[in-house]
Amino acid sequence: MSEQTIAKRVLADRIAARLNLPQGQTLQVIQSFLDEIVDELGHGNRLEFRDFGVFELVSRKPRTALNPKTLEKVPVQRRTVVKFRAGRLLKAKVKDLIVDASGKPVPPTSPGGAP
Repeated sequence: MSEQTIAKRVLADRIAARLNLPQGQTLQVIQSFLDEIVDELGHGNRLEFRDFGVFELVSRKPRTALNPKTLEKVPVQRRTVVKFRAGRLLKAKVKDLIVDASGKPVPPTSPGGAP
């Protein structure tokens, strides 16, 4: 099985079906949730979702980088980035994934050998 990109709409469809809600309303809830995360991080707040993970802001120190084409030294200014640390349940869910030769995760197959 190969890695897939799952869009927000696909998640909304799945959640709407599971909860028997309109897909449009579910999509609005998901978008509102994501907007709140962005707003809170924009205000410098740390977000903690127990067992899922923590979003926090980290300040990266200024440094000198190297341009790989010209090998010229380039100054990189101090910047703030978002860091995500996976929580207990998320770590447990992904810990047994196998990584293929290209570095992409491959979910384990079922006992019968079929995905």
